[in-house]
Amino acid sequence: MDNAAQAGTKSRLTGLKVLVIDDSKTIRRTAETLLSKEGCEVFTAVDGFDALSKIADHQPDIVFVDIMMPRLDGYQTCSLIKHNKVFRSIPVIMLSSKDGLFDRARGRIVGSEHYLTKPFTRDELLMAIEQHVGATGVTAS
Repeated sequence: MDNAAQAGTKSRLTGLKVLVIDDSKTIRRTAETLLSKEGCEVFTAVDGFDALSKIADHQPDIVFVDIMMPRLDGYQTCSLIKHNKVFRSIPVIMLSSKDGLFDRARGRIVGSEHYLTKPFTRDELLMAIEQHVGATGVTAS
């Protein structure tokens, strides 16, 4: 991406509220660093229970959620978000270290919009946001 395109992405994502839910501190910190550099306001949660209160408090524009977590896994968390009339329109992107057809299908069944395999790249994160957050004026080029 050239500097002009990078600047355009940054200005379009400035102020976008992103919630990253993952029990891995490394994944949370990586996503937070990458997205903060793009101007996003990033919130993190260690599991689904932690995430539910943060969704209510911050009302994110998009949610990235790990599938395998203790207490409340990514499928259950996504399902709860999608069954709540206030939050169901928030795009949910599933994160998993497994790239299986079953995991992708199950993610779709519970209402996720997209699926990223870990480790993800900066471009994959940004592309997922651009594809699913139309309300901010982000457009895929």
